[in-house]
Amino acid sequence: MCGIIGIADSRSAVSQAATGLFALQHRGQEAAGIVVTDGTKLDARLGLGLVADAFPEGTLAALKGSTAVGHVRYATSGDGDLRNAQPLVFDNVHGPLAIAHNGNLTNALEIRRKLETRGAIFRTTTDSEVIIHLTARHPGPVEDSIIAALRQVTGAYSCLFLTPTKLIAVRDPLGFRPLVMGRLGKARLFASETTALELLGAKVERDLEPGEMIIVENGQMRSLKPFAPAPRKAFCVFEKVYFARPDSIFGGRSVQADRQALGVELARETKGLSADLVVAVPDSGVPHAMGYSRESGVPYDVGFVRNHYIGRTFIQPGQKARDWAVRLKLSPVRSVIKGQRIVLIDDSIVRGTTSKRIVNLLRKAGAKEVHMAIASPPIVGPCFYGIDTPRRAELIAATRSKESIRRFLGADSLTYLSLEGLLRATGGSHQDTCTACFTGRYPTPIPDFAEPGLLGSEAGGPEAAGAAAKSRAQARDAEEGEVWT
Repeated sequence: MCGIIGIADSRSAVSQAATGLFALQHRGQEAAGIVVTDGTKLDARLGLGLVADAFPEGTLAALKGSTAVGHVRYATSGDGDLRNAQPLVFDNVHGPLAIAHNGNLTNALEIRRKLETRGAIFRTTTDSEVIIHLTARHPGPVEDSIIAALRQVTGAYSCLFLTPTKLIAVRDPLGFRPLVMGRLGKARLFASETTALELLGAKVERDLEPGEMIIVENGQMRSLKPFAPAPRKAFCVFEKVYFARPDSIFGGRSVQADRQALGVELARETKGLSADLVVAVPDSGVPHAMGYSRESGVPYDVGFVRNHYIGRTFIQPGQKARDWAVRLKLSPVRSVIKGQRIVLIDDSIVRGTTSKRIVNLLRKAGAKEVHMAIASPPIVGPCFYGIDTPRRAELIAATRSKESIRRFLGADSLTYLSLEGLLRATGGSHQDTCTACFTGRYPTPIPDFAEPGLLGSEAGGPEAAGAAAKSRAQARDAEEGEVWT
């Protein structure tokens, strides 16, 4: 997912970029970086870990300049070491050029192999470097070279490019990932979410349109529409379900309000379920639970105390890290839970292991019943646009029936929100939203991932792989005496 921020024409560009990255920390916890220009050269500081770890006190004091770009990294392509930390900075025919990329390309490996056969030498293992190599192969103004490069890639990209004299913001034609712009005095600002701009006191102006490029140079800003209009849009609905901060705004819609609406839709779809209490999996499930409680009339209470010094479990690299994070992060409030029939609300189930542990915590705390209600549909397809679910085998809903998942979790019942309910709540449609993780239907070609073990070993692409996985689950459930639902 990653988070990016850019500030042009500000005396405090570096400190503002650093501050903005704190507001985007939820989007990536593996590395952080800032690149600044003084009008003649680029200077960078990169580090692993959280923003505070990457930039110890005094680290940024030496960075001088009025235009800066920052990045917090959530690794989906490339190893999690320092060489892949962004912004990436390269010297090429256009001079020094930095890129901060949010998203994931779906043909980067294919392009990389072709470039390597022609003598290209790659410094990192991240897909973002492909864009730099393609840019270097086109003469002319750097913005024209970037356009030529981006016309050759597929997938998701919201990018900020920095040269000694220009800040360039661009969003892919389908608009997978968010990118917003604002103003603070004479300064122009760009960020993944409005919350970063608001923290800095900037006025949020608008979202970049899908396929739009904005160039800031010499205090002037111009907008280009260099890409052919896409037949559809594909904004990632999981941004609204989970990833974005609830105080952010996308397309004029409040993320908090949309999440509460998801809970309302979920309550309508589970009408008739008897319970004493609604409990959220904090913090991501709280808005959904509030909406569910309001619509159902079942009171909401705090069933878990969260240790806020532990990061987001879903984006922790590695299953062992996620398991430990759950045990350290959540503590049940026994006086609230004991003897109660509980509706446990969460935003999604990915692998299922975290949810299983949470249900078990409620059982041990004395819950009479635990009914799990999920404010999104079953995740049956890997995401190839920026979420770290690369293998179908890791997705519990891709290989198990709903009843099998319920038993695995140890819940008394399990309900998922329908896809139509999800779209109603978020104001989306099948023509402007990416729902590939819930449907297995991808808005772009995905040649890098059409290999065994990624989409599934079956031929025929993601839908065929999903059907085969469902068939295997049906067979297993039949052996166990279950009926497929």
